[in-house]
Amino acid sequence: MSTANQEMRTELDTSVQPIMEAIKLKKDFPLRQVRLWGAPEAVHAVEEATLSLYPGRATALVGESGSGKTTVARMLARLYDPTSGSILFRGEPVKLQRSAAALRQYRRHVQMVFQDPFGSLNPIHSIRYILSRPLRIHGHVRNSREETEQVLALLRRVNLTPAEQFILKYPHQLSGGQRQRIAIARALAVKPEVLLADEPVSMLDVSIRLDILNLLRRLKDEEKLALLYITHDIASARYFAEETLVMYAGQMVEGGPSEEVTQTPKHPYTQLLLSAAPDPDRIKGQGFAKLPARGEIPSLIKPPTGCRFHPRCPHAMPVCKERFPGRTDLGHGHWTHCFLYGEGKPIQVQKKTDQAATNDQK
Repeated sequence: MSTANQEMRTELDTSVQPIMEAIKLKKDFPLRQVRLWGAPEAVHAVEEATLSLYPGRATALVGESGSGKTTVARMLARLYDPTSGSILFRGEPVKLQRSAAALRQYRRHVQMVFQDPFGSLNPIHSIRYILSRPLRIHGHVRNSREETEQVLALLRRVNLTPAEQFILKYPHQLSGGQRQRIAIARALAVKPEVLLADEPVSMLDVSIRLDILNLLRRLKDEEKLALLYITHDIASARYFAEETLVMYAGQMVEGGPSEEVTQTPKHPYTQLLLSAAPDPDRIKGQGFAKLPARGEIPSLIKPPTGCRFHPRCPHAMPVCKERFPGRTDLGHGHWTHCFLYGEGKPIQVQKKTDQAATNDQK
């Protein structure tokens, strides 16, 4: 990575206003079961998740399967209603009314690319129908000629060329990578401002994953899309996104510029993820110690109290079981929720000590 690119990723530009914000989102899924006594049980999938998405910037949401990443994306896409918390779009609260017109207007700006390219496309419809339908629903075409032109343009934008050979095909005639490009083209058809990509390469062959990531990054830069990239692969997050957020068992535990989070991880869970990821640039014994894998992600029906990572954490303290730590700002936009770094207040840099030493010399 070049020095200029490193500097760009070390500290994020805070002057740009976010196009979408999630503030303390919480999602519980009630269990449909008959209980003769006691309160109804629920899956506590997401606990006070907060994030911001900026135009022209990719934010990676990283964590193990079952950590709540997809649930966050589906709340942002209005596929799920949050149990509590709020979503802001261009600074205005998103109302949770369920009218078809309101949802259509919202999804004109916010689109989602699903993980499974085999299940997200209707096999009985042609590629022309799949791509033309959102164009018609949102009023981007007036006649058949315009429809054909825009469908062909969409195919070219996702590098499916010659486009004329794909327009009349069906999903079963395409490879997994080609299907995912169609899914991306369908999301782009409505000209969105926010794109939510839910593990868009995890079901594809390794040989084409980089092509899809490069396509998404190019579209993000050209269209100034605010892109949420959900993945369990923290190594690809460093490559792809300017900002990385780490999520464990429904709780946000660390975040900041991708270079900072991946090179100097603070939360023990982030360190565990990175120690399990292959990295030829990491020198043995440098940066952080390799952590042993201790247990699995807990049940979210009765999650652990306090910090949900404490049953697996090698540094767990009694206070970790009692309450969730506040946010500690580490500088350069890097933050964490961990009692190892304080009670949730910014860590003071050694400026006072340096100033005192200067005064002593005087």
